[in-house]
Amino acid sequence: MANDLATTFLAFSDRRMGLAVKNIHDCLARLSDDQLWQRGGDHENSIANLLLHLAGNIRQWIMHGVDGQPDVRQRDEEFALNVRLPREAVLRIFDTTLEEARAVIATLPLDDLMSVTDPQPGGGWGAVTKLEAIYLVVGHLHQHTGQIILLTKQMTHADLDLTTPRKR
Repeated sequence: MANDLATTFLAFSDRRMGLAVKNIHDCLARLSDDQLWQRGGDHENSIANLLLHLAGNIRQWIMHGVDGQPDVRQRDEEFALNVRLPREAVLRIFDTTLEEARAVIATLPLDDLMSVTDPQPGGGWGAVTKLEAIYLVVGHLHQHTGQIILLTKQMTHADLDLTTPRKR
């Protein structure tokens, strides 16, 4: 029973991450390079900054916290106002990170889910189980996916139809 639950959790986490990536890519296909970096002000994040932030966060929590790789995150660079990478570079960073994280989740031994980790020492979360780390990452990814969808709708003035077609 516990193995079934763990297997279901990991598979569902992977599917939810895949859905978020699909929705993000659908949004990006509708945006120009300028829109990708557009901000309403210095207090707001561009979609490109959100993608870099997600890549940094997911790398820190999954590759470092869950898989034990070195923590290479540079959080301030994720939100820098003066950085403007080409679209291809932003997508490569985001996509590569998500592919790697999903592979870590897919191959995580079930008995490792309850192991304790501290992916962000001094970051306020403290020690969490690897299960909690994955849950937090999937939720964080979906939170920012929702922001990206909203920003895309606002910039394109369009209904994106990212879910089952609706009757109108």
